[in-house]
Amino acid sequence: MIDQKQMRIIGIAHNWAIALLLIIGILLFIFSLISGSDTYGGGLSGLTKNSPNSIPWIILLVLVIIARKNYAWGGFLLLIFGGMITYYFNFRGGNLFVSTFIFCLTVVFLSLVILFTGAAISKHKKDNESR
Repeated sequence: MIDQKQMRIIGIAHNWAIALLLIIGILLFIFSLISGSDTYGGGLSGLTKNSPNSIPWIILLVLVIIARKNYAWGGFLLLIFGGMITYYFNFRGGNLFVSTFIFCLTVVFLSLVILFTGAAISKHKKDNESR
C-alpha cells in the first residue's frame, strides 16, 4: 500500500515531467520556427515558409496536453513519439550528434516517468474508490 508521502512524491515527479516536456516543447517549437526563417527571406513570410519544421514540436505539445488529461494514453503516445524522434534524428542519416541523442532520450525518459507515475496515481485512486 502506498502512503500519502509516497503519493505526494509520485505526484510531484509526474507534474515535473509534464512541465519539463512542456517547456522543452515550447522552446523547440520557437527555435524551429525562427531558426530557418532567414533562408526564406525572414519576416512573416519566412516564418510561414519555415513553419513545417515546427510540426514535430507541435505534435509533442499536443501529446503533452493529452498526457496531462489521460496518463496512460498520453505516456504511451509520448513514448512512441520519443522512439520515433530518436530514430529519425539520430539513426536515419549519417549524423549522430550527442546533444540530439541526449535530448531524444530525455523525451523517452520523461515519457516513461509520466507513464509509470500516472499508472501509480490511477491505481491509488482506484484503490481509494474501492474502499
